[in-house]
This record gives sequence, structure tokens and C-alpha cells, in this order.
Amino acid sequence: MQLAQDRLAGHSLAAKTGLTLAAAALIALGAKVQVPFWPVPMTLQTLAVLVIAAGLGPRLGLAAMGAYMAAGLAWLPVFAGSPERGLGLAYLAGPTTGFLIGMALAMVVTGALAQGRGLGMRAVAMIAGTVAIYVPGLLWLSAFVPADRLLAVGVAPFILGDMVKIAVGALALQAITRRR
Repeated sequence: MQLAQDRLAGHSLAAKTGLTLAAAALIALGAKVQVPFWPVPMTLQTLAVLVIAAGLGPRLGLAAMGAYMAAGLAWLPVFAGSPERGLGLAYLAGPTTGFLIGMALAMVVTGALAQGRGLGMRAVAMIAGTVAIYVPGLLWLSAFVPADRLLAVGVAPFILGDMVKIAVGALALQAITRRR
């Protein structure tokens, strides 16, 4: 099964740059799309991050996350909840910055583990990527939330949605690779 990182090996810098910017735009779109879910609404941002990482690999995935973060730092309203929750550095002073850092880490972890793998290993890579999102996210969030409430606030409301997104993402990548 060949994914984009295999096919892009001999392509131009312009092609890779275009794909990276398109992936950054997909992350931004995912941050803005809210899906009604229980117990809290979820965005599709982590789905975008995990699929991009597994599909493009760690280098292009990290480049896409870097482009996304640069757009946010340039005051573009790409972050979830922006502009209402702030723009640029003001947004990054909030409780979700650790999760954004974790998404960059997830690009590397998921991308490396998923390269050239089948459905099962891609799902495992996405689970590892989700853990990579939660760890720095919870560390940062601990500055805003008491320790005894950290898991209840930072994990419990999101874990079911994250598991659904992992399943959808792994199956979507499987479908894409089968079509090629």
C-alpha cells in the first residue's frame, strides 16, 4: 500500500509545499467543524491531524502542523474557538496550547508508526498519536485545572469521540489506499 509520502519522494518542492499548505488548511477546517457528540461537542481537528500524519508521514505532517501554528500566530483565526477565545499569542496563553503541542508530537509519532503499514497498525499509530496529544495537553492544562479534576476535564469528555475518530480515520485511509 502506497500512501502520499511514498508517491511524493521524487516530486518537486512546490508539490510538497502545496500538499503541506493544503494539509494545514485541513487542520484549520477540522478545528472549526463541531460535531454534536456526548458528553461534549467535538471538533474534527484531531481526526485531521491523525489522518494527515498517517497519510503523509512525519516530515510533511509536522510541516503542516507548523504551517497551521504559524497561521495562528499570525493572528489568523484558525484555532478552535478563535477569534472568540483570542488570536495569536493571546490564544496560546490559554488552556489548550499543550494539546496543540501534542498535535505536533502526534504528527511525528503517528507518521513514523503508520508508514507502510496496514489498517491495524495505522489504528495503533493513531492511538499512540492520541496519547501524544494528551500528554503535553494535560501537562499544560494542569496549570489551569486542579490535579484532582484534570482527567475529568481533559480526557473523560473526549475519549469516546477520539476513539470514533481513530476508527473513522483508519478506515478512511484504508479505503483511500485500496482505490490506488
